[in-house]
Amino acid sequence: MKQFNVPNIYRSSLISSIKNKRKQDDKLKKDYSPTLLDFGSIQIYLARHFGFCYGVENAIEIAFNTIEANKGKRIFLLSEMIHNPQVNKDLIERGVQFLQDTYGKQLIPFETLTKDDVVIIPAFGTTVEIEQMLADKGIQVEKYNTTCPFVEKVWNRSEQIAAKGYSILVHGKPKHEETRATFSHASQHTATVIVNDMSEAIELAKYITGDKPAAEFYHKFKGRYSAGFDITKDLQRFGVVNQTTQLATDTQEIADYLKQTVKDFYQLTDVTISERFADTRDTLCYATNDNQTAVAGMLATTADLAIVVGGYNSSNTSHLVELCEAKLPTYFIDKAEKIISKTEIINCNWRTKETALISNFLPEKAPIKILITSGASCPDAVVEDVIEKLISYFPVTTSLEALEIGFK
Repeated sequence: MKQFNVPNIYRSSLISSIKNKRKQDDKLKKDYSPTLLDFGSIQIYLARHFGFCYGVENAIEIAFNTIEANKGKRIFLLSEMIHNPQVNKDLIERGVQFLQDTYGKQLIPFETLTKDDVVIIPAFGTTVEIEQMLADKGIQVEKYNTTCPFVEKVWNRSEQIAAKGYSILVHGKPKHEETRATFSHASQHTATVIVNDMSEAIELAKYITGDKPAAEFYHKFKGRYSAGFDITKDLQRFGVVNQTTQLATDTQEIADYLKQTVKDFYQLTDVTISERFADTRDTLCYATNDNQTAVAGMLATTADLAIVVGGYNSSNTSHLVELCEAKLPTYFIDKAEKIISKTEIINCNWRTKETALISNFLPEKAPIKILITSGASCPDAVVEDVIEKLISYFPVTTSLEALEIGFK
């Protein structure tokens, strides 16, 4: 896989050593057990896979190269390039301005842009309409496009099944940049609708079977369907694709439920189901899948708590928190400074995004066992900071430097 030139401020020599060693020992990625960092009184288990993915490193490299190559020019990002506060802060400090917030709210009017400006498309991609608007202004969209190739894979898959006469159902968070972009690209080719979760998929199934009146659909799914969408016919043939950072199990559950609904309603067999339901391959990206599987492997280890590190508006990170929280006490932080002391931590609720000070988060025992992972947009340097902060509260039998040597 291609190696990217990512600023050293985001790297951790310790974690790089650990990842390289695990990769050498497990080239086929069959071992999802965590890596133990044993400090004696505190034991930290790092997930097999975590941190920057291909798409994020690609986006960071393009963004920093763009800044270097366009000194004196105005440089804009359509929105947050990735969902990480440190990276976005670093870009702002280098003069980059955001045109929109993460939910599409306009911060700087598009009308103020000129052909001499540089506009970077974030890793989530953007809508066809915005791409065309920028192109019409003479802005070279393709030159500074950091759209993740795994997001583009979903767009290509949507186009392929649309060409076969299927509509598209997108499983994603309706306000998320990637979902908005995928919806826009898919609806270029065919009727498209978004469902957020299983409960919405169950509701949608009732319109397919006629158990709910068609007119209700347009109110229930307002803002979620493409122009001219006809609920009485556009879900007679369809396929499911997803926002790449969704839980793989959730997407599969939704696809399986809707497939069975279609199969029963039209009295189809396993052979004839393709007449109504497209055989879409899994469109979850490799990093999301690896990180989620690694968390499952990590949770097989007996531990006292888990800490998940990453941006609070990061979808893939929130899902890692969700997985950990189902098994044991879990704390969601975006940087080491959120660990206030040995007894206090500022935790983010992954559902509401509200933060709260939690007391006595570390149990009084020895050794304390902590599971740690991070989202695909979280720098390894931030994870190392978290580890360093945690071990600073305990008498340790080894140092980070000694551990690093051991992994080389």
